[in-house]
Amino acid sequence: MSLNRTEQTLFDYLRANPEERRHWESKVRTTAAACSGDIHEASILLDSYLWDYYRERSEVASPFREIVAREGLQRTSLRNLADYLIRLWAPPPPKKRPAGYGM
Repeated sequence: MSLNRTEQTLFDYLRANPEERRHWESKVRTTAAACSGDIHEASILLDSYLWDYYRERSEVASPFREIVAREGLQRTSLRNLADYLIRLWAPPPPKKRPAGYGM
């Protein structure tokens, strides 16, 4: 999977900060569960949550603050990162049984 620079920065930040990573692992699992296994819906929600997080971090944390000071704060898609985090941390959706299975 290819991540854009913003997504890669966020992902690297989560890997380097265990408390933040744990928070996001929980958020990804909760969001996926709330969407009843609809990965597309969960991905859209997480994209929005991740963008809010990026904006919040850009006010107080390095390297986000430096990037925004240099490039400005312009909305960037975080869907690839959202999809990747779902694959990493959310339980896989239940497999559908073929018709007539177990009879």
